[in-house]
Amino acid sequence: MHSFTSSSDRPGFIRQTASDRPGVAQPVPERDIPDKPWQSMYVVMLVLLLALVALWEYGWRAYGSVPGYANSNGEWAMQRERIDRGEGAKTVLIGSSRVLFDMQLPVWKDLTGERPIQLALEGTSSLPVLEDLAADPNFTGRLLVGVTPGLFFSGYAYRADALGYFHKWRPSQRIGDWISAHWIEPYLAFDDADFALATVLRRLSWPVRAGMKPELKVRKLMVQQDLDRNSHMWAKVVEDPEYRALARATWAQNFNGPPPSMDTPDKKAKTIESQIAKASRAVATLRARGVQVVFVRLPSAGAYYVNEQIGLPRSETWDLLLQRTGMPGIHFEDYPALQGYELPEWSHLSWSEATRFTSAFVPIVQGEFSKFKKDAN
Repeated sequence: MHSFTSSSDRPGFIRQTASDRPGVAQPVPERDIPDKPWQSMYVVMLVLLLALVALWEYGWRAYGSVPGYANSNGEWAMQRERIDRGEGAKTVLIGSSRVLFDMQLPVWKDLTGERPIQLALEGTSSLPVLEDLAADPNFTGRLLVGVTPGLFFSGYAYRADALGYFHKWRPSQRIGDWISAHWIEPYLAFDDADFALATVLRRLSWPVRAGMKPELKVRKLMVQQDLDRNSHMWAKVVEDPEYRALARATWAQNFNGPPPSMDTPDKKAKTIESQIAKASRAVATLRARGVQVVFVRLPSAGAYYVNEQIGLPRSETWDLLLQRTGMPGIHFEDYPALQGYELPEWSHLSWSEATRFTSAFVPIVQGEFSKFKKDAN
């Protein structure tokens, strides 16, 4: 004879299972739902959620943030895909954050009638995208290649995963990226990776273990104002002296020496040679397809510029790049019209200065592109 405890003998037990009636065919399990004011509880929960979101949004707006499109892999992929969907003959901009901040697409269009495709990626050598475009027969237009010495000649590529994302862009990702870009990003100022709760918590002044050196992470510097990735420097970097000083301090912590891959003269020479060789191969492929290629070295200033001159002087990098590739280059030091601009944190132009700079730059680069047509004739 079986002896067991029924659900009625077990206080607080709700669900009836096989263990409650051994040897007896079991019905579909039932879950008793307690009699609670569920509708009112749902309304209270929803109101509380909206209140907390509104408070978080208010806090970041008070800090100076404004809504803007996310500089995400998905939105980069949207622009990269344009080349394969019939716009392969357009002007394309690649490079790091200097090309992203300093080139203002509306100004470019006002001067030329064409709004370029912006494919620059912050903290990333332009070489991965250069090689990707070289391998894409759909691209037959004009290419502006930004050269930030510390990135281009070291091969550092913080955002190189954007390429992999594009080439494996799944339908679910496309839908998610589209929803975010059209229904969330244009309206919420807190929708920025720099303002994520986990990121904010990591930035708190936590105790540092003995022997460890605190590392400053790059903070928000940019606002992406248009879905086609037209971007500019965040006003807070210009207007807030304390925040500007933080941005400079973040750059300065890397001024103490070269990366491990370039910490000896031999390593440095081999690394530079390797990057120039990659660029030369990609450019040769592009030129065989008729693509017009122009390199550009955009301005830097202050301690950032001094560090670049010491670690990667022009004669060992830029000059060799142009010589080996046989392509024209625009170096800001060579053009009075490209000098004398304000760079609040030494590496990027403010929005107003970027607008003025683009107005001066576009005629110069158009002149370089036009030489390709003359050579072809």
